[in-house]
Parts: sequence; C-alpha cells; structure tokens
Amino acid sequence: MDMTTLQPPFTQYLLDDAYDEMFAGGVTPAAREQYQALYQALLQMSPQELQRRQQAADLSFLHQGITFTVYGGDEGTERIFPYDLLPRIITAAEWKAIEDGLTQRITALNLFLKDIYHDGKILNEGVVPRELIYTCKHFRREMRGVHVPREIYVSVVGTDLVRLPSGTFAVLEDNLRVPSGVSYMLANRAVMRNVFPRMFGNYGVRPIDHYGQALLSTLKALAPYGREDAALGTTTIVLLTPGVFNSAYFEHTFLARQMGIELVEGRDLLVHNNVVYTRTTAGLRRVDVIYRRIDDDFIDPLAFRPDTILGVPGLFNAYRAGNVTLANAIGTGVADDKAVYAYVPKIIKYYLGEDPILQNVETYLCSDAKEREYVLANLDKLVVKAVGESGGYGMLIGSHSTPDERSTFSKQIRAHPRNYIAQPTLALSRAPCFIDGQVEARHVDLRPYILYGEKVTIVPGGLTRVALRRGSLVVNSSQGGGSKDTWVLHQ
Repeated sequence: MDMTTLQPPFTQYLLDDAYDEMFAGGVTPAAREQYQALYQALLQMSPQELQRRQQAADLSFLHQGITFTVYGGDEGTERIFPYDLLPRIITAAEWKAIEDGLTQRITALNLFLKDIYHDGKILNEGVVPRELIYTCKHFRREMRGVHVPREIYVSVVGTDLVRLPSGTFAVLEDNLRVPSGVSYMLANRAVMRNVFPRMFGNYGVRPIDHYGQALLSTLKALAPYGREDAALGTTTIVLLTPGVFNSAYFEHTFLARQMGIELVEGRDLLVHNNVVYTRTTAGLRRVDVIYRRIDDDFIDPLAFRPDTILGVPGLFNAYRAGNVTLANAIGTGVADDKAVYAYVPKIIKYYLGEDPILQNVETYLCSDAKEREYVLANLDKLVVKAVGESGGYGMLIGSHSTPDERSTFSKQIRAHPRNYIAQPTLALSRAPCFIDGQVEARHVDLRPYILYGEKVTIVPGGLTRVALRRGSLVVNSSQGGGSKDTWVLHQ
C-alpha cells in the first residue's frame, strides 16, 4: 500500500504484507497507539533537523569507538556500527509475553543440556533423535558426566525473535555459545537519550542500564561451591577475549568496564594444580569465574584444538575438577544447532509439561529424506541455513538467489544433508527508519538478552537489528544491517 498521501517525511513509506510496527493497516492506515507521539514529532521535524540528529548520533558512535569488524572486505575491516535514528517501540503487554516465553525456553534448554550430558533420558525415549545430537559438531563428548555449578549450562543467551504478519512473535534461532551485540543495545540507548532527550523522557521507557550489574550478579552466582572468598564477596571474575582482532572486541572491553572486572587474554591466565590464576602486578590471583568470549575449540589447546594460542592450557581440567566456572559452559552449542532448534517445542513439553509460549518458525530438516526432497524442489521459495553458522553466513535466501547459487546449495545439501535446514521466507515485520532524508520501512528482528544465575533476568528491550538495504531480509551487521534502540514501555 502506498503512503504517498501522507506528509513528509513519510512520502516514501510503503506498506506490504509484512506487519508494520508503526502503522496499523486498513484503507486509511494510522499510527499505532504506542507510536503516536513519535509519529507526531516526526511530522513536525524538518529533514534537515532529522539529519542533524542522525549526524550527532553517528559522531557519538565514532568518538566512542563503537565499531565492528567485517572479514574479507576490500575497503578495510573496521567500521562504525550503523545506527538508525528512530526507536522501535514495544508495549508492556507484548513484552510480558516475550519475557514469559524466553524464561520458559531457557529453563527447558538448560534441563536438556544437563540431560544429554548425563542420563540422556530424552534420547533414550526417542523424543530427540540420538543421532542428531551425536552428529552435531558442537556436542562435546568431553562434557559427559561433568557437573557444572548450579547445573546451569547457559547463563548468557541472545535469542533472535521475529514478528510475523499476524503480529505475534516467534523464535528464529537461539544463540547459546558466545552471543554478542548487547553492548550495541546499551550504546544505542545512551545515544538515543542525547539525540531525543525530551521525547525519551516523556515516553515512559523501561531502563536497561542495569544490564552490566545484572550480568555481574549472574556470574557471581555461578562461582564454584566451597570458595571461601566467594562467601566474603570477593569472587574473582574475568572476561576472556580472543584479543583485539576479534570482531566483537569493542563489546568485550565495554562489558568488562561496565562490570568492573579484568579483561584478559589466554596468555594472562595459567593453571596450576587444576586451579586457574590470573597474572597481576601484585602476583598471581585465583580466578573463580570466567566469562568467556572464545569458542570451545580455542579455549584449551590440551583438550581441544592443539594449534590454538588463544586459550589456556589445562583450563578444561580445572573446569572439570570444579575449581572454576565457565560461562557459558562448554558444549552448549549443541542446543543452538539449527537442526536441534526444530525439536525445542518438544523439549519444552518434555521437561516442563507445557506448550511453548513462543512458537518456532516452521523448519525442514534436510537430514530427513522426505523433507530434503521438498527443500530441493523449492529452493527458490525457501531460506536455507547451515546448521552451525551465524552472522548471516552459510545462508541462501531463495527468492533473492540466482540459479547458480541454488545449484551450488543443492549439491551441498545432497552431499551433507545433516548440515542444512530450511525455513519459509518470512515476511519480517518492518519498522520506520531514517533513510536519505525520508522515513522508510525496513525489515527488523529483535535479540533480547537473557541472564540465568540465581534466577532468570531479562532486561526490558534488546537489540533491534535492521536490514538497512531496501527489500533486504538480512539484518546482520556483517551483511549490511544496522540497529536501533528498542523501547519497552512501562504500560
């Protein structure tokens, strides 16, 4: 539906079959109640004023060094994180459903991880195929029988949600290994307060600034049992980073500063008698909890990849002995495998006896012969994903693909069917974005961040990622996407 009857800056705003976050459809579309104040404010602002505020936001990101890394680009890897000026607004009722659904989901997934690494009841009863788990490259046999503190395997989660044309939210994928992006959520909020101070103050937006302290409390709650220092409130927590060349290094430094903990690399830690120590100017200091931002493969060259220099030799033995906590636990990636994702509704039902509050997106497993043939016959209509990839890589969007690309994926699927799943091409919801002096609609998703320590904590908001290219469905920053502030209202 064309919106050119509206006043500037909405003359280029288009509505289609996707759910629009700002406008309710109909013969005469109108701004939804939660967007009314923003809509009226935009009508009163000139393009020049909006552009000035966008430039102020961009300068703020530049001066703070808020960047991300794109690998393989010809024009250099370090870029300022693309930020859209206009907030995405979620009502209190919508957020309550999201919060309840994510709490249910993370609770069930933790029980699932504990089960598959110990008794394997869900596998013995055939609810989840044993072969699916044991052929997952993120399943770690080394974790069989290892008890983790408080039996919490996943304490930091970023779950990707999409809003369907019906207006309901669904889970697109779970990120349970080393989820990133929370620093951009916090930075977006800080910039938004400066760019639209009056409107932000009047809107009744729930705060997210406490995320750093909530994360710190979560990590403290995971300290190994029997640590006398922990009882005195002197738990030593460090954030383990691969180093300055990692794409999320800005986030690592940001979060360490927010929590007031040391940022360390593998060379800063050592293991003696199955106890982990960090080197300090005052000598060695015992480490209780490691918030690790390094993948399993690279965390200990003695246990996993011997060719890595990023990890800490002997760390896994210290972990297995219960002398240090890793957040998240090793081996959690099996639960965010995109093929295992298809079984999460059954996992929730099995462990909690409940139906999922948040639905999955329909998913076809290429390891199943019948579903594989359907996928191969409909590559031009489906989105195909490699089960272990992230960041928008290893993906085919059929409706935007070429015959050669589909032919390549067809060969890959036939050669390695376990490595691929497919989903319908979703009409992701669209939100208003400031693009080239106009307000236009762009597709968005939402990544809320869940913390699981003594209890489940979800800060009210998340990272709304935006496909800034017209018509694109890919929101990843490495693929031309950006982000915007997410406002969850008090009421």
